Amino acid sequence: MRYRPICRNTEFARAYRRGKSFVHPCLVLYVNKNRLGRTRLGITATKKIGKAVVRNRARRVIRAALYKTLPPEVGGFDLVFVARGRTPWCKSTQLEPVVRQLLAQAGLPSC
Repeated sequence: MRYRPICRNTEFARAYRRGKSFVHPCLVLYVNKNRLGRTRLGITATKKIGKAVVRNRARRVIRAALYKTLPPEVGGFDLVFVARGRTPWCKSTQLEPVVRQLLAQAGLPSC
């Protein structure tokens, strides 16, 4: 199942403000419970990461790791993954255990 995206800046801001964060040197996860009953997913990479090509690579690598590790339905959560400085230089296979670890810390299931 494909997750619904988080698109609006206010939705990202709510996840940052109210959500619980889980940190790894390659990735940060913000988890916030929502009332929609379905999981929404957001992936961000700031300009601190690098120029557009590097930021796009970071998002692509995170997306590939997520689609292999996230279960079909987690519940009503907003999940925001934030790229860090190491993320563009990792492969998706290296990020899969990181995603599993962050989801386990958050108390969410993984595949």
